[in-house]
Amino acid sequence: MKGRYKALWWSLFAIGGMVAAMLYPAHILATQLLAPTGLVELPTWEEAHALFSNPLFRLYLVVLISLPLFHAAHRIMAAVMDFGLRGPYRTPMATILYGAAIAGTAFTILTMVTM
Repeated sequence: MKGRYKALWWSLFAIGGMVAAMLYPAHILATQLLAPTGLVELPTWEEAHALFSNPLFRLYLVVLISLPLFHAAHRIMAAVMDFGLRGPYRTPMATILYGAAIAGTAFTILTMVTM
């Protein structure tokens, strides 16, 4: 994570943290707490199909899934560095973690495009 790409990874970390802090609680509240209690009505099959056909909802799902992956990769990288795995382990660890976040993002985008 040298020089010129450091700002990219930091911005993805920050945006992913914001998504995890702001969108996840609202999403969990609506789908896991309010819907089972009957305060929010669950969509029918046709309504759910229409919702998943909407490109804006697909973009929301890409943001909801992919950006926290980069946040988690950066957090795990910081934890690994705190445990003392520095020096020659830094580059392979960063490659694995950020590569997994990129692969997860690519898989999410591919799933949303082909859905």
